[in-house]
Amino acid sequence: MTKILDCTLRDGGYYTNWDFNDNTVDAYIQAMNVLPIDYLELGYRNNPTKEYMGKFGYCPVSVLKHIRQNCTKKLDVMLNEKSTRPKDFSALLKPIVGLVDMIRIAIDPNNFDRAVVLAKAVKAMGFEVGFNVMYMSKWRTEYPELLTKLGMLDSFADLFCMVDSFGGVTPEDVTNIVKVVRDNTKCPIGFHGHNNLQLGLINTITAMKLNVEYVDATILGMGRGAGNLNMELLLTYLNAHEGMQVDFNVLGDVITAFTPLLEKHQWGTNLPYMLAGANRIPQKEVMDWVTNRVYSFNSIVRALENRKNNAVDNAQFPRLNVERKFDKVLVIGGGNNAVEHKEAIKEFIAQEKNIAIIFATARNAKAYQDITIPIYYILVGNEGRRLTGNVGESKFNGTCVLPPYPRTMGTEVPAYAEKNTVELSAVVFTDQYKDSVTTIALQLAMNLTDGGIFVIGYDGYPGNVLSEKEVSLTNENKTIFNAFKEARGEQLKSLTPSLYRDLEVVSVYQYI
Repeated sequence: MTKILDCTLRDGGYYTNWDFNDNTVDAYIQAMNVLPIDYLELGYRNNPTKEYMGKFGYCPVSVLKHIRQNCTKKLDVMLNEKSTRPKDFSALLKPIVGLVDMIRIAIDPNNFDRAVVLAKAVKAMGFEVGFNVMYMSKWRTEYPELLTKLGMLDSFADLFCMVDSFGGVTPEDVTNIVKVVRDNTKCPIGFHGHNNLQLGLINTITAMKLNVEYVDATILGMGRGAGNLNMELLLTYLNAHEGMQVDFNVLGDVITAFTPLLEKHQWGTNLPYMLAGANRIPQKEVMDWVTNRVYSFNSIVRALENRKNNAVDNAQFPRLNVERKFDKVLVIGGGNNAVEHKEAIKEFIAQEKNIAIIFATARNAKAYQDITIPIYYILVGNEGRRLTGNVGESKFNGTCVLPPYPRTMGTEVPAYAEKNTVELSAVVFTDQYKDSVTTIALQLAMNLTDGGIFVIGYDGYPGNVLSEKEVSLTNENKTIFNAFKEARGEQLKSLTPSLYRDLEVVSVYQYI
């Protein structure tokens, strides 16, 4: 009978930084005690890292003791082979002997030999030991030597888990790879699938029909990138087709406990994850792109296409050539004050003899279509589409400016603007947020003038409680404004009201 391993807290932690509140965890453990699940993978045991990781990124002894006292199922935690050596075991594993049953090790196929040494040391401490070997879709083509080494596991390993890291294998792939693995080892086999192509269930069913000994799933499919097979879907299938006894009231309770996290983080597959799965592109980068507020689906798809074609970028344009400097430059952001005070701003512009404006975002561009001075549009992320929506081909009369080549997310320029598009040669005033529209706009402004640089429409966010995205954007802009001050030796001036204390607000009305 295939054993079922739930890895919600470990794999789902990629969305929560491995923080889960106590009520959620207690509800999870109570449900797992009743449901027909054999192992719970609680998280990682890690050496200290620079980035923040919550309790299930480290699985402190106190946490494991609490769960052990309240859980009737077998428990395991995971080690990252790339950052763990046997010398670390006195700190990582010795304190948890007797608290967990299995140690699973996440392994790059290139490091298999080193992982064997690590795993034997784990086994010697009395734990069951499992190999989670990544990139199964590439084993036969890029790592054929791995398959010939699997016999090394026969004498000590308790599990060899095939990990569909990219979420792109098919039932036929599973069938073929299981056969090859069976031919090379007597070690029990497991399958861990991702759900990029919505094949998690059929791949897992296929693996079970091939008599693999372990399969993984998570509550609500919570997991890195596109997520995993939904545990509730697997149990529902096994109940209907294999007669497995499932308490659906309990299953419903644990789903309810995790639903607020789903509503907050919105994991699951989408077009970028589908393309990543189909083209064997790692989940990590795609997950970073998908959760970034700047990147549109088009830009992510374009970046994936460039990666697939081994291209650093899909287009290159002439570099900006500044033939004459302006006396002043005005940078227009996306805040409402840029529209609220537009008549005063236009009067300010009209009285200047040598001024240019830069739209950091085209959100407010429609309000300024009647001016006749040089106009620059920053094209980052989704700004090409926004330019088309708010200005359009018939009214476009400016110059589009791109970040320096090559661009992480590739290049998207409306066809009508291609002849009037240039790219910056470099961003020099800051090393951070180089894909921010504000960074590119301020670098362009510094290239265009040695005189005054003003901004409007950087309103900031009112209220005491800000959304996560608002906090992120606020901190980003503060960093950029401070970098500008360091580079120019003066604070950036805003002509319209702003909540950013890093800007010097100087009313536009004093100039007109």
